[in-house]
Amino acid sequence: MANITSKTSSNIFYQARYAASAHNEQLKSREGAADIMSIDRGRLYRIESGVVNPYPEEVHLMADLYNTPELRNYYCTEICPLGCDMPKVGAVDLDRITVRALSSFKKISQTEKILLDITEDGIISDDERPAMQKVLENLGELEAIAQNLKVWVKKNL
Repeated sequence: MANITSKTSSNIFYQARYAASAHNEQLKSREGAADIMSIDRGRLYRIESGVVNPYPEEVHLMADLYNTPELRNYYCTEICPLGCDMPKVGAVDLDRITVRALSSFKKISQTEKILLDITEDGIISDDERPAMQKVLENLGELEAIAQNLKVWVKKNL
C-alpha cells in the first residue's frame, strides 16, 4: 500500500482494513474494499484519511467486512454526539476481560450494600451523593467490561 501518510496510517478505519487484508487479498487496495462495500473509493479514501466521518451504514459494512466490531463502538463513542457517554471498548484479550470482570464482581457485592443503604429511605441526601457517585462508577465499570466481552465474542466466535 503505497503513498500512506502518517495521518492515514493512524486512522482506525484504515488500520482495520489493513489488518483484514492479511486474510482477504481484495482489501489490500482501497479500490477492492470500496467495490466490495459498494461505496465510492474516493469516499473511502476521505474516511481513511480523516477528512470525512463515515455514515453509520458504512461503519456497519466495514465492521462486518473487516471483522472489527470495535469500529461500531469507536463510531458511537468518538464520532456520534449521542454516544459520548457510552463505555469505550478496545481489542482486549479474553483473559484480561475475565480478570477485570472478576474484580468488578467483587466490587458489585459492596456496591449493592451501599446502594441499599443510600436508597432505603427513598431520598438521596447531600452527604449520600458521593457514595451514589461511587455506585454509578462501579456500575459503569461493569458496563464497560460487558461491552468488551460482547466485542470479543463477535470478533472471535
